Amino acid sequence: MKQVVWLIVVVIAGALAFWLWNWRGRRAALKRASEERLASLMAETMAAARSKKEDGPPPDAKALARQKLLLEAAAKAGEAGEPVLSIQLYARLLARYPDTSFAAQARAAVEAQKKNLAKA
Repeated sequence: MKQVVWLIVVVIAGALAFWLWNWRGRRAALKRASEERLASLMAETMAAARSKKEDGPPPDAKALARQKLLLEAAAKAGEAGEPVLSIQLYARLLARYPDTSFAAQARAAVEAQKKNLAKA
């Protein structure tokens, strides 16, 4: 009878050891899968951030308003017969905001004002 009890105890201990070993292996596999998903997510996020950075930040409303004010002030100075002041204002616009959407318009106006200055 004692031998049967010891046999049952050994079988239970072996089953418990097998269950713990199997559980540990599944846990390690789940951890590896989780780390792979995290690495994939981080790579996608970094790629998206890089592409967004390359696109450049969108111009804010205040900067556009300042650019438009400088452009309008320079145009009015040119209409008022002040080509030097007009050229200075266009130069200020281009110096502060070199990649503005108004750059082509400002450069064309500067050329026109230079012609007006040469006539005077």
